[in-house]
Amino acid sequence: MGITTETLSGTAFLAFPEMKDLLLSELEQRLAADFSGRKDYGDLIYLPNYNPDYPLPYWSRCTMLEPRLVHFESIGEASTILRGVQRSWAPYSFTAFRRTNLIQEKLPHVNLKSRAFPIRIPDSPIGLYTLTDEHAMIYSAKTSSALPAGTVSWQEDHENPPSRAYLKIQESLVLAQHFFGVELPKPGDRCFEAGACPGGWTWVLVNLGADVYAVDRAELAPSLMQNPLVKFQAHDAFTLKPEDIGDCDWVLSDVICYPERLLEWVRTWLASGRTKKMICTIKMQGGINWDTVAQFAAIPDSRIVHLNYNKHELTWIHVQKQSQ
Repeated sequence: MGITTETLSGTAFLAFPEMKDLLLSELEQRLAADFSGRKDYGDLIYLPNYNPDYPLPYWSRCTMLEPRLVHFESIGEASTILRGVQRSWAPYSFTAFRRTNLIQEKLPHVNLKSRAFPIRIPDSPIGLYTLTDEHAMIYSAKTSSALPAGTVSWQEDHENPPSRAYLKIQESLVLAQHFFGVELPKPGDRCFEAGACPGGWTWVLVNLGADVYAVDRAELAPSLMQNPLVKFQAHDAFTLKPEDIGDCDWVLSDVICYPERLLEWVRTWLASGRTKKMICTIKMQGGINWDTVAQFAAIPDSRIVHLNYNKHELTWIHVQKQSQ
């Protein structure tokens, strides 16, 4: 048969685990995607009529922007093809798992294991490939993510954090650093966390050395209540005004509330000028109000992402550009 390579039209989207339905819904409802000619390879959705210059879905963890299809005979041929294009590749496997592993072993090393926080995400996107059967592979050197298959997985601490929400803020902070070039919270920084209980986000912030003003109706975990870097106030955080809190290096919220209320609160903080950096979880209440999400996206110096550790929610990251 030999090697045959075909440049494909369109775009291929890799869903987050167990979230393919949400990706399909977004493609249909928010982006009005043309599904004609659609092919699915596990969680990878190939749409031959989707222009890669169009907006990309949030629920795609990694998007193939220039997909190609190759037929090959051997593992060596497949790895040679990929190495001939660029150095760094990550696989997505839904079939031919052993064959995929053998191909990956022949490629330059890319860390696919869980990582210790914090990390710096590389500047250049990493290629993605998927075996569609034993002798065919769809791949793209140009992708939407600089993370392997669009995912960062953290080495988990099962003893100290008061909730698994700490994984989300770790991911959000390294993405803020990657997108905007901002440094992580550090000693001397003042952070305000709205709805902080039980303290997963606060736990990460104080471990980075930052001071945290944590507000919630319920107290944080005892270890955080006793931490000298934490100032706690029992209150509805959204009813406090920015002037009640004061200037903050970071303002953060993982509060369960309607996105419209969160948007109003965010706008109040931005108008106050008392912070330049915000990270907020947009938690969906039932169906997704794409108009509200678009209003978050329209805020200057902002990015909306779906995190590996998000569920039925998105994360809004804002870092105001420094004036020249």
